[in-house]
Amino acid sequence: MTISRREMLAAAGALLLPRCECVAADETSKKPQDDRLGKPKTLNDYFPFTPPKSLKEWEPRRQRIREQVMVANGLWPMPERVPLNAVVHGKVEKDGYTLEKVFFVSTPGHYVTGNLYRPTAAGKHPAVLYAHGHWQNGRFHEEGEAAAKKLVETDAEPDVLRAKLFMQAIPANLAKLGFVVFQYDMIGYADSSAVKHILKSGVPHPEGFADAEGELRLQSLMGLQTWNSVRGLDFLESLPDVDPKRLAITGASGGGTQSFLLAAIDDRVAACFPAVMVSTAMQGGCVCENCSLLRVGTGNIELAAVFAPKPMAMSAAKDWTQEIMAKGYPELQELWRLYGENAVKNVKARAWLEFPHNYNRHARMMMYEWFNEHLQGKPGAVKEAAFEPLPPAQLSVFDEKHPRPKDELAAKELRKAMTAASDTQLAKLTPKDAKGLAEFQRVMKGALRAMLVDELPKEIAVREGPKENKLADGVVQHSATLGRKDETDAVPGLGMFGPKFTGDKVTIWIHPQGKASTLKDGKPIPEVQALLDAGHAVLAPDLLGTGELAFEKPWFVSEVYAGFTYGYNRSLFAQRVHDVLTFVAFAQTMLKAKSIHLLGWEEFGPIAVVAKAAAGDAVAKLAADLNQFRFENISKTNDPMLLPGALKYGGLPAFLAMCAPSEVLAHNHKGTASGKLPKAAYDAVGAAAKLVRKEEKVKHAEVVAWLVK
Repeated sequence: MTISRREMLAAAGALLLPRCECVAADETSKKPQDDRLGKPKTLNDYFPFTPPKSLKEWEPRRQRIREQVMVANGLWPMPERVPLNAVVHGKVEKDGYTLEKVFFVSTPGHYVTGNLYRPTAAGKHPAVLYAHGHWQNGRFHEEGEAAAKKLVETDAEPDVLRAKLFMQAIPANLAKLGFVVFQYDMIGYADSSAVKHILKSGVPHPEGFADAEGELRLQSLMGLQTWNSVRGLDFLESLPDVDPKRLAITGASGGGTQSFLLAAIDDRVAACFPAVMVSTAMQGGCVCENCSLLRVGTGNIELAAVFAPKPMAMSAAKDWTQEIMAKGYPELQELWRLYGENAVKNVKARAWLEFPHNYNRHARMMMYEWFNEHLQGKPGAVKEAAFEPLPPAQLSVFDEKHPRPKDELAAKELRKAMTAASDTQLAKLTPKDAKGLAEFQRVMKGALRAMLVDELPKEIAVREGPKENKLADGVVQHSATLGRKDETDAVPGLGMFGPKFTGDKVTIWIHPQGKASTLKDGKPIPEVQALLDAGHAVLAPDLLGTGELAFEKPWFVSEVYAGFTYGYNRSLFAQRVHDVLTFVAFAQTMLKAKSIHLLGWEEFGPIAVVAKAAAGDAVAKLAADLNQFRFENISKTNDPMLLPGALKYGGLPAFLAMCAPSEVLAHNHKGTASGKLPKAAYDAVGAAAKLVRKEEKVKHAEVVAWLVK
């Protein structure tokens, strides 16, 4: 039965008001109370974790976080595992273990270097990957005499030798306990010198990855380092004396970050011990601990929680981890308990607040005992045995007989190789049939969900309104401010309903001038009127940075490293897609629209394309001005059109391909290179006629006519 316009509007109001979660309005402010207009989040903010109430609630969230970590590190899908071609040499016999030198291929042109410690006892052994963290010279680190004596005096270390060379004490003692240990170099440390790490504390080296292309392709020091960790497990698995079902990782500081991140994404990790890093406070201050997308909407406590219910223990000291026993550990216990009362025994934390930021002997004892119990079935106290160290210079992997590989690449050339490999991997996903399109969209959906750190919401909060205003010729305008129930956004928008609106069709109007672009002299502009005459309701939001949500200051992005901003906040492009999805969900859940269309104008056309790709079948038709836009042309990390990861996943052509088989009009595409992949996607399911591409800009009236036909 067809209902009247008045009945429809009354129903819409009834839908809105009971769900209204109004934010108290500041009458002195002209802007909505949207926290995104304030300061962006930083690595030094507060990152609490609220445990889920059930595994049913947690498991989908866990999978989303896992995907987000993989995408952020450039590892979704996992790159090709080329042969390691490992070189193991220079064996030195020690008391109960041997020490060897290792280098192997991580990705073509890049090598992982380190030392291998192996028990002399025969048989299959558990193995530990040891990430050294940010101590000077990495595994070559040698504490100064005065500092070492002070550590002994404060009981942080048992003797001067181990205080000076604790980097060797850890793998040596693990080997004596029966573990194979691979202590590998972080990028820019010890023998891993082809790619520079930092220029100075917290500042990336200019030869590194801190530029717009790195953001667009999700190439980062952290991502490369995390891939090295994955390959480190590959290496350990390849050894005949290693039991591949008993692999672990440990490390302190930046090595702690690597520990819980690898544990989150690689199921081969059976036990984990991140020292002095899991915290609700500072999340990691180095460029190798930060990359775009990683901690948007999450933090280190939750990232560590992804490992549940496997055995994870952690230590804290007088640093940013000092509150772990009160903030973080109880929540982790609560999460582990969801897997059963006995599972809570698999998570443990302890703080030694009398010591500064380090991997002191007490934390080491805890780690030895943790791994001994969970990987060798030997609970109980463990003593750290004395050991005979090698002079750090003798640990170096390369020598006259084993020179640095000639094919090793510096950062610039390595990134070219990584780009080529990634593009080849994506090209293999080009769909040829329905099955191929489904796989392409599966991979792309996971990637896009992480790039946006968002998806179509199930519920919408009405912050303010709706307010009704009657226009000429029977048109009624509603104004409201919408947001998400679990966020602090507040997006103003208007909706216009004409006499022919029956509740079926809604068009969301995306324009750089926001809702103001729909009216002139208090009347709908001709294009809007044409939509109303065709029975469509028109919703027009002010996306972040436009209209009522205009910025008083320019959009902020860290000039030091964009990952310090985009690692904790959505990009402006993603925020705008977020706002579009909010209005799509409003039309779907509150207006109960049967057919939702997206209309993207001028430079906001690409935003509409990505929003359609993210919304999936919720949006029936898309008309977008591609504005001759290419992500490849972005050269600055503060460009409002920058979307981290966009180029890694094929850019605008790939996002258009995700829209298949829905009806799409993509115009003004000259120079966008957006033909081949979308055509393949539509051809794969016999829907070529549903993709209409126009090289030149189509007149507004013609765009609307296509949309309503």
